[in-house]
Amino acid sequence: QVQLVESGGGLVQGGESLRLSCAASGSDFSINLMGWYRQAPGKQRELVAIITSGGRTNYEDSVMGRFTISRDNSKNTVYLQMNSLKPEDTAVYFCRMVAGTKGYWGQGTQVTVSS
Repeated sequence: QVQLVESGGGLVQGGESLRLSCAASGSDFSINLMGWYRQAPGKQRELVAIITSGGRTNYEDSVMGRFTISRDNSKNTVYLQMNSLKPEDTAVYFCRMVAGTKGYWGQGTQVTVSS
């Protein structure tokens, strides 16, 4: 059973930065896709960024140029560097990984950006 453990959330002021981490354990398969989603109160969960095993990335339009996703395959870990944070980035951030034919979610970490 794959388990994902997230860390790095918190409360910051607008314009500041945070770095989220998500480490996977228990996978017997190579992890193909790694990504970050977020869910703000009263809204649906949305994709923030994804990265393939080959390093190709894709970002949601509102975070492009401010957020950077990266991965360390040796550690089965995905990161999300978030710069120039805005109040509208406030949400619970979830990591997601796809290993073999199965997808897994992290427990979520709260990011709050004050104005």
